Amino acid sequence: MHNLPAADLGIMAEHLSAHKGIIHKLNVYQRMVQSPQLKKIIRQQANAMQGHVHIMLAFIDPAYHEPIEVPPLYVFEEKGYENWQNGEAGENDQWIALEVHSTAKQMADDNFSSALMMKDMAVRNAHVEMALQQTELLRRYDAFLEEMGWMYVPLSDIKSQQDTYRHFYQAFYS
Repeated sequence: MHNLPAADLGIMAEHLSAHKGIIHKLNVYQRMVQSPQLKKIIRQQANAMQGHVHIMLAFIDPAYHEPIEVPPLYVFEEKGYENWQNGEAGENDQWIALEVHSTAKQMADDNFSSALMMKDMAVRNAHVEMALQQTELLRRYDAFLEEMGWMYVPLSDIKSQQDTYRHFYQAFYS
């Protein structure tokens, strides 16, 4: 690896500190939840974030000279989880699911925002890919929360949509 821009090094140092706490939290939550489906997503998120740690350390290590790529998300899946069926949720599952959902959203946002500030293109691209992985994990949490009936997304009415459409259509095409 070549010398990193100081901005990239600082951002990754901050990310690594955050990852240490988040990975620990995810591991604790994974042991606490009863739903096999939720366990699987949490475990995959913890594994992915551990993989992201390895990637950032490789970028930081001046002695590392191999190409650095973010592995696809499926690489971080645990073996043996494929055949798990949906099970009953425990008393802590709802608040944990909401918390890890928020964590995935925050990590996706942090990685996207950080990528925009990074100067080294390889480091930037890796953080965009990390953000996309967190976004996919967020989607999986969304699906779980919706399936369990723990997420409510209000819908607008058709009249509001039509009024908004007309307003902006006229603003751009009149």
